[in-house]
Amino acid sequence: MDIINRDVIEPFITKDGSEIRELLAHRNSCIRNQSLAEATLPPGGQTAAHYHPRSEEIYYVLDGIGLMQIEHERRDVGPGDAIAIPPGKSHTLTNIGRAPLRFLCCCAPGYEHRDTVMVE
Repeated sequence: MDIINRDVIEPFITKDGSEIRELLAHRNSCIRNQSLAEATLPPGGQTAAHYHPRSEEIYYVLDGIGLMQIEHERRDVGPGDAIAIPPGKSHTLTNIGRAPLRFLCCCAPGYEHRDTVMVE
């Protein structure tokens, strides 16, 4: 059994520019086919537009409000919203509130820098 408390995990910056705490993944647990991370965007912050050729993602908003864009569709999101992001779809999330935007990010297969393609 692997139990990892988020407070002992050092955050890092992903290729898209968000601050991530990788809670469970193949790098720190017995999990092999997915990953779970907590991401934080400061007020006014935005992830760079990108897509993942292999991974599908689920974002789950914990705190704050944001503007989610997948391809050409845009929607406001807030606490309790779960967002499905299919593989190969360009996406970005912008914090449009006055507080940090905190969300969980589930990836299957697990997150890897090499599966992140930046969109110009």
